[in-house]
Formats: sequence, structure tokens, C-alpha cells
Amino acid sequence: AFLGPPKVNVSSCLNCINVTIKLPTSYFRRDGKLLSLIDIYEELDYVITLKTLDGEHKRRHEKTTEDIFSTVIEELYPNRNYCVSVTVTASLNKNSIPSAWKCVITDSVAQEDYHTVAVAGAMCFLLLLGGALKCMHAGGYILRNSPLPRTLV
Repeated sequence: AFLGPPKVNVSSCLNCINVTIKLPTSYFRRDGKLLSLIDIYEELDYVITLKTLDGEHKRRHEKTTEDIFSTVIEELYPNRNYCVSVTVTASLNKNSIPSAWKCVITDSVAQEDYHTVAVAGAMCFLLLLGGALKCMHAGGYILRNSPLPRTLV
């Protein structure tokens, strides 16, 4: 029997990607209950293959005892496209079908700080606008406190 393919979701973070893996379902039943692969094998190995512009890179074998789990691949370049495929094997079953490729672009510092920059920019603009209005009021151009002299009326 072949194991796989697992379901994979990827999301980007700053110089990293978060990979969420859901193990494939099994078709074995015990007492009418569908068994998970963890119920059958207790522990599974998985390998994440990372595809970049320079080619495919297999990461080291990891173990899991959970049906759904996440891992973070760090130290990546910002603003680059990375694709991920996951292969699941068991100690007694090395036959597996890899997941479909899932791709994501890693975040850059500019994207992370965009909200902060936008808020700071809006605050600066409001302060400048308030200062300009205060100067215009003090100069008598707007919201005059005293009535115009009779000669100007």
C-alpha cells in the first residue's frame, strides 16, 4: 500500500515559510472506526522538499506522532518564491506518494512594516496640517476672532 499524498498548506513569514501538514487518510478500519496512519504506525517520517530557483533541496528526515502538524523553514531570502512538497513514510512502509507542490513568496521587511509606516505617515501629515492651520489662524487668514475694520467692510 502507498502512503500519501499528505495535504500541505504554506504561508509566508519574514525570511521563512510556515508549512502545515495533514497526514493522508488510511482506509483501514477497526470496530467500524476509520484508523489514522498514526493509529496504525504510531510514528511516521516525513521529508520536506524545497524548490527554489537553484533547484530542489531535500531537508532532513523528521518524525511525527500527530495527524496535523506545522513546521517552519527559516533563514530564507525575503521576497522570493519557494515551493514545498512533502513525502510521508513509515518504518514498515517506504512506498509513498509526495504531496502536490505548494508555493508562496516570503515576506520582506517592507511588507511587514507597511502598516507601521502608513500609520506614522498619516500622523506626520495630520501634525503638519494642524500646524499649517494654526499658523493661518494666527496670521488672521482663517477663523478671525475680531470683526473686519470698517474700511474693509
